[in-house]
Amino acid sequence: MSFRRRLLLIMLAVMAVAQLVAAIATLGTIHRDIMQKGGRELEVGLGVMRQLLDERGKQLRNSVGILTSDFGFKSAIASLDLNTLASVLANQGERVGADMALLAAPDGTIVASSHHAPGTPMPFPRLWQQVRQSGEATGVVLQDQRPYQFVMLPVRAPNLIGWVGMGFLLDTPLAEEIAQLTRLQVSFLVSDAEPASGASGERAAGYVAGALAQAPPEAVSALRVDLTRGDYLHHSGVDARLDALVLASPLMVSGITPGAGQGKVPGQGQGQVYAVVEHPRADLLVVFQALGWRLATIFALTLALTALVAAFSARGMSQPLIQLARVAQRIGRGERVTEVPTGSGGEIGLLGRTLVAMQNDIETRERQQRHQTRHDQLTALANRHSAQQDIAEAVAAGQPFTLLRLSIYGFRHINDTFGYAVGDQALRQLAKRLASCPAPVHHAYRLGGDEFLLLVDSAAVDARWLASLREGLARPIELDHSPLRLQLVYGEVNFPEHGREAPLLLRRAEIAMAMAKQQRLGYLRYVEGQDEKRLREMTLVRDLQLAAERGQLSMVYQPKIAAADGALVELEALMRWQHPEFGFIPPDEFITLAESAGLMSQLTGWMLTTVCRQLAAWEAEEGLCLAVAVNLSAQDVIDPALPQQLAQVLATHGLEPARLGLEVTESAIMSDPETSRRVLADLSQRGASTAIDDFGTGYSSLAQLKRLAVRQLKIDKSFILKLEQQSDDRIIVHSTIELGHNLGLEVVAEGVETEAARALLVELGCDYLQGYGISRPLPAAAVVGWIAAYTPGVRQPLRATPESTP
Repeated sequence: MSFRRRLLLIMLAVMAVAQLVAAIATLGTIHRDIMQKGGRELEVGLGVMRQLLDERGKQLRNSVGILTSDFGFKSAIASLDLNTLASVLANQGERVGADMALLAAPDGTIVASSHHAPGTPMPFPRLWQQVRQSGEATGVVLQDQRPYQFVMLPVRAPNLIGWVGMGFLLDTPLAEEIAQLTRLQVSFLVSDAEPASGASGERAAGYVAGALAQAPPEAVSALRVDLTRGDYLHHSGVDARLDALVLASPLMVSGITPGAGQGKVPGQGQGQVYAVVEHPRADLLVVFQALGWRLATIFALTLALTALVAAFSARGMSQPLIQLARVAQRIGRGERVTEVPTGSGGEIGLLGRTLVAMQNDIETRERQQRHQTRHDQLTALANRHSAQQDIAEAVAAGQPFTLLRLSIYGFRHINDTFGYAVGDQALRQLAKRLASCPAPVHHAYRLGGDEFLLLVDSAAVDARWLASLREGLARPIELDHSPLRLQLVYGEVNFPEHGREAPLLLRRAEIAMAMAKQQRLGYLRYVEGQDEKRLREMTLVRDLQLAAERGQLSMVYQPKIAAADGALVELEALMRWQHPEFGFIPPDEFITLAESAGLMSQLTGWMLTTVCRQLAAWEAEEGLCLAVAVNLSAQDVIDPALPQQLAQVLATHGLEPARLGLEVTESAIMSDPETSRRVLADLSQRGASTAIDDFGTGYSSLAQLKRLAVRQLKIDKSFILKLEQQSDDRIIVHSTIELGHNLGLEVVAEGVETEAARALLVELGCDYLQGYGISRPLPAAAVVGWIAAYTPGVRQPLRATPESTP
C-alpha cells in the first residue's frame, strides 16, 4: 500500500474516530447535565417541601401555644372535665385544621384524644422522650400507618398540669400543593407500608419502597436513582423499570420503637416516613434525543467532506514527506545534513529546516551531556568520574603527584542549623576558592556531599604552601551578610609512594581524611597500615551483627560491696566479645564501632535479655535474689523507647525494676542533655535506679547533675588506682564524695585494688567499692561459688578467675 493511500486512510480513520469520540463525549456530557439538572430540581423541590412543612409546623405550634395559654382550658384540665376538654380539643383542632389532637397528663397518660383511648400511655415514645427533655417537641409520627406532622407543648398553671399535642396529616392535598409549587411529582412514603398519599405515591413506592424497607432509617440519608443506565431494583419483590429520577429524604419519625418484650400497639405504625419527589425521564430526555439526531447528521456530512479534503491533501503532502523521511533517516544514522531538498515552502519547508536545527541541537546537547557526566551540577567542578580518569592518566604518565582530599567538618550541622540553601551556597563558595588555587594545584574536583579533591603537581606538599592553602580556604565566607567559617579536614596521599592505581589512591586519601576527622586533626598524611586498621574495623562491624547468634558474646559480673561492712550489694554486668579471628575484642573498641554503625540498640536488647534471664535463673535454681547493674551507651540514653523495652524484658522474666540498675557515663548524658533527662526520669518513675559512671572524666555541669534522676555517682578508677600515693587524687575523691552526699547521692569507687585504697575510701566516707581488690569480673557460672566463699568484712585474696582478660 502506497504512502498516499495509507495517509488518506489514516486521515479518514483519525477524523472518524475524533468525530465519534466528540459525539459520544458531547452526548454523554449533555446527558449528565440533564440528569444533574433534574437532580438539582429534585433537591430544590425537596427543599421547598421541607420549608413548607417547617412553616406548617410553626403555625401549628402557635395554635397549640394559644390553646395552652387559655385560662378556661387550664380550668377544665384542673377540674378534669373530660367532656369540656374533648370539646375544646375538637374545636381548636378544627379551627386550625389539625387532623389529630390529644391531651396527656403530666406522666404521659392520655386524658383525651381524637385517635387514642383515655388512660392509655403516650403513643409516641421518642416524641414523649424529647418533650420531657426539652419542654416541647415537633416531629413526624405514625398513626394507623399514616404520617402526621405533630407538635406537643406543656400546659402550666403555673406548674405542669398536662401536655397538649396536635398534628397535620401528611396527605394527598399537601402533596398536590407542593407539586404545584415545584412542578414535580410529590408523595409521602412509609417504608414498610403502602404509599401514604400523593398523586404519584403508588409509582414512587414501586421505585423506592423495597430499597428503603431493607435499610435501617438511620443509614438512609437520601436515595438517588440514575435511570440513564436502565437499572432495576430487586427488593421485596419489586421489579419495576426505572423511568424517573427519584429523590427520597427521611423525615424524623417519633413512632413506636419495639424493644425486648415490647409488643406492637394496634393502630400505631412502626417504620420510616420519606418525602419523595420525582421527575419523569421522558420529559428530561426530549431535548437529548433531538440533539442526538442532529449530531449524527453532522457527523456524516463532516466525514464525507473530510474524505474529499484528505484525498487532495495526501497527494500534495506525500512527496515532500517522503523526502523528509529520507533526511531523518540520514540524521538518525549520524550523517550531517546541511540542507533539506524539499522544494517546498510553508510548513513542509519549516519542517525541513527544523530537522537541520534539530541535528545541531542534538550535537549541542551531546556536548552538554558529556560535560555534565564529568562535572558537578552544583559547583561546576569536575566530579568523581572525571577525577578517576584524570588520576588514571596521571598514573599512566608516571610523573609524581599528590592528592589532597578535603571535607567540611560539621557540614551536616550547617545544613540542620541554617538550611540546605545556605549549605549549597557554602559549597559553591568553597568550590570557587578551590578552582582558583594557584600552582602547583593542577585540578579541583567535587567527589560528592561535602568532599572535594585537589590534584597537586608535586611529589609531596610543602608545609608552608599547605599552611597558606589552609589559611586561604578557612577565610570566612559571606552568606547573606553573615560570615561563616568552614573547618576543613585534609587527607594527603602521594604517587607513587602510596599506590599506583587511581581507586587505591582515592581510598587511601579518604582513609587519611577520615582518620584526621576522627582524631580531630586538621590534616593527616596517609601512613602505611591504616588500610589494615580500616579493614579490621569493617570486619568487626560486619561480624558484630551476628556475634550474638553465633555465641561469641557473653556477660561477666563484677561484685560491688558496701564499704562499711563489706556486704555484697550488687553485681555489674560487663559485655565480652571473643572474635574467632581477632580473639578478645576490648569493649571500648566494639562499643564505639557499634555506636557508629547503628548496632547499639541490637546489642542493648541482647544484653538486657541475657542479664534478666540470668537473674531469673539464679533465683530459681540457687535461691539467690541478686541485683545487677548494666551499662548504657549514649544512643541508649537518648532512645525514648528504652523505658518500655526495659519494662517488657523485666516483665517477661518476672523481675522487679529494682533488680536491674543502669549505669550511664557523663559523656553519654551530655550528648543530648534534655532527651537524656527525660529518659532517665521515665526510668526512675518505673522503679529503675541509675548511676553516673566514670564520674570526673566527662564535662557535665552541676546544674545538669542536680536535674538528673540518678541515685549514684561512680568515681572513675583513674582517680582510685593511685589514691594512696597521689594527694591530688585524694582531694578529688574526697570532694566528689562530699559533693555526692550533699546532693543526696550514693558514691561508688571503682578500681579498688589494694587494701590501703580500700581503707582510705572507707575513711573518706565512700558508700560502695568495686575493683580487682574485691573480685575480678566473673563468668555467670562462677558467681555462685564466689558468693559462697565470700566473707563480708574479710579481705579476699586477689586471685585469677576463669576470665583472663578484664
